[in-house]
Amino acid sequence: MTALRTATPGLMIAAPASGTGKTTVMLGLLRALRDDGIAVQPFKSGPDYIDPAFHRAASGRASFNLDSWAMPGTMLDGLVAEARDAAFVLAEGSMGLFDGVARRGATGNGASADIARRMGWPVVLVIDVSGQAQSSAATALGFVRYDPQLIVAGVILNRVASPRHERLARSGMDAVGIRVFGALPRRSDLKLPERHLGLVQAIEHPDLDARIEGYAAFVREHLDLSALRAAAAADVAPPTVADTRPPPAQRIALARDEAFSFVYPHMLDDWRRAGAEILPFSPLADERPAADADLVWLPGGYPELHAGRLAAARNFHAGLADHARSRPIHGECGGYMTLGAGLIDADGVRHRMAGLLGLVTSYAQRRMHLGYRRATLRTPVAGITQGSVLSGHEFHYSTILEQPDAALADVADAEGTAVAETGSYRGHVSGTFFHMIAQDR
Repeated sequence: MTALRTATPGLMIAAPASGTGKTTVMLGLLRALRDDGIAVQPFKSGPDYIDPAFHRAASGRASFNLDSWAMPGTMLDGLVAEARDAAFVLAEGSMGLFDGVARRGATGNGASADIARRMGWPVVLVIDVSGQAQSSAATALGFVRYDPQLIVAGVILNRVASPRHERLARSGMDAVGIRVFGALPRRSDLKLPERHLGLVQAIEHPDLDARIEGYAAFVREHLDLSALRAAAAADVAPPTVADTRPPPAQRIALARDEAFSFVYPHMLDDWRRAGAEILPFSPLADERPAADADLVWLPGGYPELHAGRLAAARNFHAGLADHARSRPIHGECGGYMTLGAGLIDADGVRHRMAGLLGLVTSYAQRRMHLGYRRATLRTPVAGITQGSVLSGHEFHYSTILEQPDAALADVADAEGTAVAETGSYRGHVSGTFFHMIAQDR
C-alpha cells in the first residue's frame, strides 16, 4: 500500500486483541488533550457503529470511520483531511492491530495496521499485562517485528496489579528496547457497560461526561502525555477536498434516537457536503418524518429493546405509510426490521411493526450475522441507481422467519461468497441488513 502523509501528526491507539482497554485509554486521552487546549481529531478504524459517538463526546469533534476494506483510497484521504484544522490526530484501532478479513478489499483487508501504515501514524499498543509480567514483552516484540513498514512507537501497560508487577513488566520491555508510555493500574470501575452489539450507546449514558472526565484524570496521572504527543508523526498532506458522491435525496428524514443510531458519521457528512438537508425525527417519541422529505432513512440500532413502544407508535407508522405512497423509504438492519410486518423479541413476544414490507424477524431464535458485505442493487434505492455497488457491514442477532418481497440486491461477503440476506423491496420501500459504508461510482 502506498504511504501518504497527513499534515497533522497522529497516533494509532491499538492492541494485540479486543478487550484490552483501548477504548478507555482513547477516551481518556481525547479528553485530557482537549482539556489542555489541543484540538484533537478522532478516527475509528473499521466498521464499528458505536465508538465514534463516544469519541465525539470526549473530544468535541465528530469522529469518522476509516475502513480499508470498504473505502477507496480517495475516500480515506478525504476523510483524513477533516484533521487539517486540528493539532493532533488520535485513531482507535479495532480488534487486534493486524486483524482483518482474508481477502483484500478497496485498499486493504480492514486491519487497523492498513490505516496506520497508509497515514504514517505510529502505533501505540495497549497491552493487558494481567496474568503475566516480562512475558508481555514477547507479545509486544512480535508486533514490532511483524510488519517492518509499520512504526510501533511503544506500549501502554494496562491492568497492572501492583508496583512490583509494573516493575517486572517494564523490565521485560526495557530488555527488548520497547518504550513504555505509562502503566495503568487495574480499575474495574472504569469499564463501560456492554450489550450484544458492543458498548451501550453514548446517548444512553446520562453520566457519560463524568465518566470521561474520570478516564482523563486516570490517564493524566499514569501516562506521559508529552511523550505520546512527541511520538506522533505523519506523511505528506492528502487532498483537502473530500471525495463526495451525489446524495440519495435532497431532503432526508433521518430516524434518530436510542432505537435508531447506527449511521456512519461520514455518510451524513458526505450527504450534507453534497447539498442534502438532514431532518432528524424520533420514532420512539412517535414523531412522523417531515412531510416534505424526499426520502425517509431508518438506520440500524436496537428496535428489539424498544419493540413495544415502536409497535404503539401509531403516528410514526401513519407518517411512514403516507410517505411510502409516493416517495422512497429505506431501512438498514434495525430500520429494515421496523419496516417489516413483525418483530419477535427475545421473550418470544411478537410486536407489530410498520407493515410496509413482509419481513418478519425473531430475536427468540438468535443467530449472529457478522461481516463485510458487497451488494449490487437490483433496483434503485432513492437516488442510488440500479446496478450501483455498495460496500457495507452487517452485525445482528436476528433470524428471518418470513421475507416474501423481491430481493433488493445480490449480496456477497468479504470472500465473495453469496449471502442469503439480500434485503428486499416493495413499491417505494426497501431495506437491507447491512449498513452502507461506501458507494462505488
